[in-house]
Amino acid sequence: MTFKITTNDQVHFIGIGGIGMSGIAEIMHNIGFKVQGSDPSRNNKNIKRLQKLGLKVFFNHAKKNIGNSKLVVFSSAISKDNLELKEAKRKKIPVIQRVEMLSEIVKLKKNIVISGAHGKTTITSLISTLLFKAKLDPMIINGGILNSINSNALFGKGDWAVVEADESDGSFLKIPITYSVVSNIDKEHLDYYKNFNNLYKSFETFINKTPLIGKSFVCTDDKFLKKILKNKNKSNIITYGFENGSDLHSYNVKNLGKMMCFNISVKLNNKVEHIKNIELNLLGRHNVLNATAAIGVAKSLGIKNNIIKKTLKNFLGVQRRLTKITNFRGSEIYDDYAHHPTEITSVLNAIKSGFKDKKIVTVFQPHRYSRVASLKKEFANAFKDSDLVVLCPIYAASEKPIKNINHYELAKLIKKSSKKDVICIENQFDLERFIKRHTYGNEVIVCMGAGSISSWIREIAVNLKNEH
Repeated sequence: MTFKITTNDQVHFIGIGGIGMSGIAEIMHNIGFKVQGSDPSRNNKNIKRLQKLGLKVFFNHAKKNIGNSKLVVFSSAISKDNLELKEAKRKKIPVIQRVEMLSEIVKLKKNIVISGAHGKTTITSLISTLLFKAKLDPMIINGGILNSINSNALFGKGDWAVVEADESDGSFLKIPITYSVVSNIDKEHLDYYKNFNNLYKSFETFINKTPLIGKSFVCTDDKFLKKILKNKNKSNIITYGFENGSDLHSYNVKNLGKMMCFNISVKLNNKVEHIKNIELNLLGRHNVLNATAAIGVAKSLGIKNNIIKKTLKNFLGVQRRLTKITNFRGSEIYDDYAHHPTEITSVLNAIKSGFKDKKIVTVFQPHRYSRVASLKKEFANAFKDSDLVVLCPIYAASEKPIKNINHYELAKLIKKSSKKDVICIENQFDLERFIKRHTYGNEVIVCMGAGSISSWIREIAVNLKNEH
């Protein structure tokens, strides 16, 4: 669809509280557009941030909210029957998806587009911070809140935009690319893709979209990406990973308490350079891989080694990526977005290596019945590095229940395959009661999931502090 708007025109976002929508709305506001939106989530942190900036937000969906808007933007989470969507179409106001608006915003920039099943928010954050510290003033559109700027979006005036791309609905193929990063491919979003082969081909298309004058940074530790690269001999592909022979090869990886230390061999433009003793203020080998991708992009842009090392050492992280929430009776409580078996395994492995002699208690809220149904075996094996699993009811995310798919059945599978004790709880109050009764000072409690678990543990943390 073609449309023409000016900064005098009002733009309405349906579902403005979403992490992707809020970032685009913030940038459009900073450019100078009149931005408003609707979202029923009153306690949403993204909405509170937008309101502080002066954006008008309606906490319902109603025809009248459209007002005099000249453009309406909606996310893939919005139903076709949405009242505002139907009203905009009735009034013949241009209606576009989030990714189309994103594509319009970044067209005037050179874009670093990050995709993959896991790790893309952290990679986007690391690259964004490296460019920011190198004074390249990037535009940032991220899938998580960067602690350093307390936002997931930044309207930079420099030449580059750093964009996290969403593969869940195929929209990552619509964003213009200069540089691309692909971290991995996993069995995810098959409700959209119908089968794994379609998902695989979409990532192949994404890599092929990177122009020859650009660069595509691809992780060869991933077996599916390695397969894609087998038949490619393009000069613009840069490989990274722990494997010998990678253009960006990380080695000598060690834990330094709650940080990682590693060396990297960088082979770019037929030159080989070794950067040693890089300290990363994140836990886990998976985050070393994420940092390796970011270093590759930084080196390609000419960012100096001293800036790279200092930035990674002082990196403040991303909210909901092993974010410490509180201490309680000497135990530490963390919040993490992990909701896929691969992510759970990586986070628990990182915790086990970084918190020696601590009991690991995992509180997990499964996300979507369809995901649990298709990945039952993988979930069952994902908790081997935990000492105890506390399982919450499945967060439906608008899905209808599936027969015999529930947290009790999942608990049986976890107990059998991961060989761990599992406790089933029913709600936030049960979780608070569990923490108060079973925390003795030697635990690391990590709460995982993509649903309401984050707000649960943050509200519980307030109550725990009030108890002291």
